[in-house]
Amino acid sequence: MEKKALVTGCAGFIGSHTTIKLLQEGFKVTGIDNLSRKGTSENLKRIHSLQDQNFTFIKCDIREEKTLNLVFQSNGPFHLIIHEAGQVAVTQSIYDPRNDFEINALGTFNILESTRKYSTEAFFIFASTNKVYGKLHSMEITESLSRYEYINNKNGVTEDTPLDFFSPYGVSKGAADQYTHDYFRIYGLKTVVFRQSCVYGDHQFGIEDQGWVAWFIIASILKREINIYGNGKQTRDILWIEDLVDAYIAAYRNQEKCKGEVFNIGGGNNNSLSLNELVQMLKELDLIKENPSHTDWRPGDQEIYISNTQKFENATNWKAQISSEKGVLKLIDWADKNLDLISQILK
Repeated sequence: MEKKALVTGCAGFIGSHTTIKLLQEGFKVTGIDNLSRKGTSENLKRIHSLQDQNFTFIKCDIREEKTLNLVFQSNGPFHLIIHEAGQVAVTQSIYDPRNDFEINALGTFNILESTRKYSTEAFFIFASTNKVYGKLHSMEITESLSRYEYINNKNGVTEDTPLDFFSPYGVSKGAADQYTHDYFRIYGLKTVVFRQSCVYGDHQFGIEDQGWVAWFIIASILKREINIYGNGKQTRDILWIEDLVDAYIAAYRNQEKCKGEVFNIGGGNNNSLSLNELVQMLKELDLIKENPSHTDWRPGDQEIYISNTQKFENATNWKAQISSEKGVLKLIDWADKNLDLISQILK
């Protein structure tokens, strides 16, 4: 039987990797994107270069309800929907909260409604964020020379941690997160929420606002100034892009266990890294010569966030495969080989 998938934000960093993986898995993929972000046109070219007849691209903004309905009616019903489209930066949400709300909250609502009307049997994955947990004041932390660490929660944040939406971005993604979960409870849609930590990898055109691992690497290679907000001890678990996409496939293959659930997805404690530690790695590789500059903390920034992925591992047997050390080296290698392209996109 022909398997149909829809990927929103298909030309973004995560969306393009997801689209290519689904094509490799034998899906007929419809991808939608409004191509507003730098690098999306290049990612779309990369997908088209596969010359796969099973890929259809439609330029579409998820805020356009009527256009979305036509996409579903003309190309569905879908068996799998992976919703990646969104406004991705906390800082940008503070500058323009209305735009952030319309894309993340209203856009997700539109996708869910189209699914409810035209693809009721689809397995629906929403790419949420760790920011729905806010600043995590309830979790005790300690401070070492290079990073923050949890005192009692060494394995990280679990899904039963209270939500605390902070910043317009946290609120808009949190609203979308809860809408997605509720459409399982109220309408019986097979939805699952992935509260994703820091995802990084090749073909990520990181900028200062978003994609910090890629940005630090790209900036260091291009000899651009690196600015750290706060003291640099902020610590995150980082997840290589292919491991994330494998998690999407694992969830789809284990629908009965995963539908209606919320999962924290990241590299886990073994793949945690602070900003200062990444800077030190890049110094040791002779990519950074001078210490980064420092400015005030950004609103809503968490001192530490590490995903406890045990719930998802138990449901699917998935586990992150690429260590943070190996992933950083892989990303450096990709950036080295694509400097001209990166410079052109980020100029």
